[in-house]
Amino acid sequence: MAMMTRAQGRSCWWRIATGVVVVAALFCVSMTERISAADGTEEPKSIRKTCGACPEGYATTGRTTAPELCKDGDPVLVQCVPLGSNMLSVCGSCPEGYSEVGRSNVPSRCGSVDGGLVSQCQSQQMGASMPDPSQGGVRCPPDCGSMAAPGQGASPPPPKFRPAPESK
Repeated sequence: MAMMTRAQGRSCWWRIATGVVVVAALFCVSMTERISAADGTEEPKSIRKTCGACPEGYATTGRTTAPELCKDGDPVLVQCVPLGSNMLSVCGSCPEGYSEVGRSNVPSRCGSVDGGLVSQCQSQQMGASMPDPSQGGVRCPPDCGSMAAPGQGASPPPPKFRPAPESK
């Protein structure tokens, strides 16, 4: 009985020591992350709202007047989306690296800047791999590859049904 109590006591001390080591390791890791964030390491970009104008690397996708939120300086609250996606719907003109593929006026979304202009923007990198809209679409045939002979499609023909015999 005494050996069992002694073994349980040792096991308890090992658990406590292991717990202290794990907590210390987690503390060190969290401090390292805080220090690297303070050193200027860039945080991942995400959609955000800010007062005034969007920071560098972001496009404005919404704009409203919010003097109750934006107390210092410009009372305009803007929604900012990080650049890099293939398609963007932005207030005003398209950012650098994007081509305009459409536009409309939506003052309720973008306010009075540029008359409420909302531009549909496509990444120029994506545009290089897309077909040229001025050339028209692919026509089938002859541009669609080999065609099966009529009646020789991929699906089997429908089953033939016999009429039920009439009962007399």
